[in-house]
Amino acid sequence: YVTRPRHIEVQVFGDSHGDVVHLYERDCSLQRRHQKVIEEAPAPGMDEATRAAVTSAAVKAAQAVGYVGAGTVEFIADASQGLKPDRIWFMEMNTRLQVEHPVTEMVTGLDLVEWQLRVAAGEPLPLQQDEIGLMGHAVEARLYAENTAGGQFLPSTGTLEHFRLPPNVRADAGVDEGGEVTPYYDPMIAKLIVHAPTREQALAELAEACDAVEVFPVKTNAGFLARCLEAPDFIAGDVDTGFIERNLAELTAPAEPSPAALSAAASAALIADEDGLSEEAPTPWRALAGFRLNAPPATSVRLFHQGKAVMAEAIETAAPRSVLLTQDGDIVVFEAGDTFTFAVHPPAADGVDAASDGQVRSPMPGKVTQLSVKAGDVVVKGQPLVTLEAMKMEHALAAPFDGTVETLAVALGDQVSEGATLIKLTAAAA
Repeated sequence: YVTRPRHIEVQVFGDSHGDVVHLYERDCSLQRRHQKVIEEAPAPGMDEATRAAVTSAAVKAAQAVGYVGAGTVEFIADASQGLKPDRIWFMEMNTRLQVEHPVTEMVTGLDLVEWQLRVAAGEPLPLQQDEIGLMGHAVEARLYAENTAGGQFLPSTGTLEHFRLPPNVRADAGVDEGGEVTPYYDPMIAKLIVHAPTREQALAELAEACDAVEVFPVKTNAGFLARCLEAPDFIAGDVDTGFIERNLAELTAPAEPSPAALSAAASAALIADEDGLSEEAPTPWRALAGFRLNAPPATSVRLFHQGKAVMAEAIETAAPRSVLLTQDGDIVVFEAGDTFTFAVHPPAADGVDAASDGQVRSPMPGKVTQLSVKAGDVVVKGQPLVTLEAMKMEHALAAPFDGTVETLAVALGDQVSEGATLIKLTAAAA
């Protein structure tokens, strides 16, 4: 039993002439629910003896079956005492080009898709083993359409009204601005890849790239990715497949807008007023300006963030932030991979939540894969009621209080939208 497993895999290539080579290893240990989140090449802490053992084993496996094309031989390594040749075991082989192949391309300088086409056309491998070098370090982050707040990782769908990826890194995207993210496929919408001379530099540059991601209104894991890349233990190479779960609270803590983000939102609100974009005209109660000794001019603006009023100062010398004004008049500020939405009007008093009105609503669009109760059942707080599936993920909804199932608004197999009422409960008598 391996208590601190690391996921090490080797990229191999075989041709129809009997030759097989490896293109070194990748480390894909940073995972959530056994799904890869961040991958890198080469593996941190890999010495030459261990590399020789694992790459030669991968080549022998491919040769043994006469493998042709691109493939990945995956291993589980015991990380409790560092990587050692006798502490790595075969797991499986993926007979295809994998999502994380760009990091191998970056450290070898080779185009693996071109290699696939050449091999498929019957050509010999473009290079022999001694001609394949290893240069620097590459890291890839998987950008998912999901809400990571509180560790829920709920799928996020909708139209990509605003979609900007950093221009200074390799960005392989499967979507464009104006496109739609649906619940029917894997939540990965893009990959961000960085290559640098050292691992530390690559991690820092990729964290900066994740910080620069701008997506709205679909939510992404960009801020979560940046926090993973900036975690001291990960930077030190002290990582295994349980790293995210052990640090989940810290990595998924709800982000709060910085003073600079608040200032940017306040400035945008004033500009919207001046341009006539806001339905509410400027008043002495909305914008409070005044002279401050030895400080830049500032104007205080009342905004609403997550339903709560905040006072923000529009300071002339404030650091700029990327800001978007929505069609509804809301102000969106992008900061450190996270998205903050500010309203200029107080939220409408739209009633109560499920804990008080008994309405169990869907937190995401998805398919009903399990109904654990029926009308008339008596339930207790925390008891599972219904399970939804979206983007290869299952999410169970539980009873918010003790009570009785009054009605079921869905049936097994139904496709539901976000916010749809699934079950109506009646609270138990006090």
